[in-house]
Amino acid sequence: MAQVGIFVGTVYGNALLVAEEAETLLRAQGHEVRVFEEGTLAEWQAYQQHYVLIVTSTTGQGNLPDSIVPLFVAVRDQLGYQPALRYGVIALGDSSYSDFCGAGHKFDDLLQEQQATRIGELLEVDAQVDAEPEVVTGPWVENWGRLLS
Repeated sequence: MAQVGIFVGTVYGNALLVAEEAETLLRAQGHEVRVFEEGTLAEWQAYQQHYVLIVTSTTGQGNLPDSIVPLFVAVRDQLGYQPALRYGVIALGDSSYSDFCGAGHKFDDLLQEQQATRIGELLEVDAQVDAEPEVVTGPWVENWGRLLS
C-alpha cells in the first residue's frame, strides 16, 4: 500500500485530532502512515515520491497556524518543482471569517504552482456547521485512501 505523511497545522488542536483520526482510517486500509505535528523539510522530502496529506486549521486572519509556517516557508523557498509529489488537503476554518479555510488554500496553491498532483478535491470543514470535524473528514479520508496506489 501507500506511504503517507500527514502534516498538521493546528492552533487549538482540532486539526491534530482530525489528523490522528485520518491516520487510524488510512492504517485500517493498509497504508503506512505517520503524523507530523511540526513537520520539517527533511520529513516532507521523505514523502516526495509518496503521498502527503495536509491537515490545517486557519487563523482568524486567514493565515497558516504557527506550527506549520516554517514547513510552508521551507517548501516554498527551498523546493520549487515537485512533480512526483501526490497530496491531499483538509482545510479547517470558520465561514464567519472572510478568508474561510485560507491556510489550506494557500498550501494547495503553493503545491499546484510546484506542479504536485492533488489527489481528490480539497476538503473544507466549517466550524460554524460541523462542531465535530471528524464526522465530515472521516468519509473523505476513507475515499481519499482508496484513491492511493
